[in-house]
Amino acid sequence: MQNLRLNVLKGQFSIHRFSEKSKVPSQVYQGAFFAIVKTDEELSIVCSSSIQVQAEKTKSGWSCFKVLGPLDFSLTGILAKISTTLSEAKISIFAISTFDTDYILIEASKVSLAKKTLSAAGYQIEE
Repeated sequence: MQNLRLNVLKGQFSIHRFSEKSKVPSQVYQGAFFAIVKTDEELSIVCSSSIQVQAEKTKSGWSCFKVLGPLDFSLTGILAKISTTLSEAKISIFAISTFDTDYILIEASKVSLAKKTLSAAGYQIEE
């Protein structure tokens, strides 16, 4: 599994929290990458920091690593191993999974350290 390839998406991202009754702001759909999760307690949106929305809470300044896939559902521990590797370097993550792959958001200020840490663990970081 250490032969996995990752790349860093262009730009910076923000993580927004809205109330559970909120509607998705239409401008979110303009981004090339966004994630929307709705529960009975909240609406969370990850999108480009260049897209301005009015949220209850916002955390900006994130970079996003993409695990190059598609990944087969029979593979196990992919996100766990990446998370553990970064955790050991004191890098916290915000993870997003899709049908085909995983995305790992980290604070943009820690991208260089994350690249070094993941490369040392055997992951291939593609530019």
